[in-house]
Amino acid sequence: MARANLDKQPDEVAAMFDSVAQRYDRTNDVLSMGQDRQWRRATLAALGAQRGETVLDLAAGTGTSSEPLADAGVLVVPCDLSEGMLSVGKRRRPDLPFVAGDALHLPFADESFDAVTISFGLRNVPDVPAALAEMLRVTKPGGRLVVCEFSTPTFAPFRAVYTGYLTQALPKVARAVAKDSDSAAYAYLAESIKDWPDQRALGVTIKRAGWTSVAFRNLSGGIVALHRGTRPA
Repeated sequence: MARANLDKQPDEVAAMFDSVAQRYDRTNDVLSMGQDRQWRRATLAALGAQRGETVLDLAAGTGTSSEPLADAGVLVVPCDLSEGMLSVGKRRRPDLPFVAGDALHLPFADESFDAVTISFGLRNVPDVPAALAEMLRVTKPGGRLVVCEFSTPTFAPFRAVYTGYLTQALPKVARAVAKDSDSAAYAYLAESIKDWPDQRALGVTIKRAGWTSVAFRNLSGGIVALHRGTRPA
């Protein structure tokens, strides 16, 4: 599964992330030049979760995005398809209720959460509209959705430079940092970002899945976008 335009089978996606789990967080930090921390802070702010609220953190990986929520008294459930990523997270934060789950078939009852968030994982789902509908199903009426995902830089000259970085430099840097033999994982990372729809197109998809009050905000000039939505009350 080296190219993002190939069908993304859940077992292949899980195996790919299993292979890079041990150094995943460090690699992300290097590849983003530390900006991933800023993006996650912005996601938390957009989510606005309060103490005692229930939040589903999808594509939670090792739990990096769940930790600050739990530390603030939010009842967060980190959920991911990759058992390898979850294992790394459980060793670091055994207090968090990590759950193995597929975004297309979430193992939760209807209207279970006050909010659902997914960071840098929606593009790995084989059926994005179906996943967004599943997120809607498990969210309480009036509940919130926040999607943090790579997007399209808004400044055309920079967009060309960024595309070159994705296709040429990113896989090489990632392999050097992660010291992992699975080069396909990093080639896929670059391709999946490059082939992902832009901000407005994703917003339309979220709205068509049943979410209302859909809006987005660019981060780092559009390298990343935050999309928000609400389940109708």
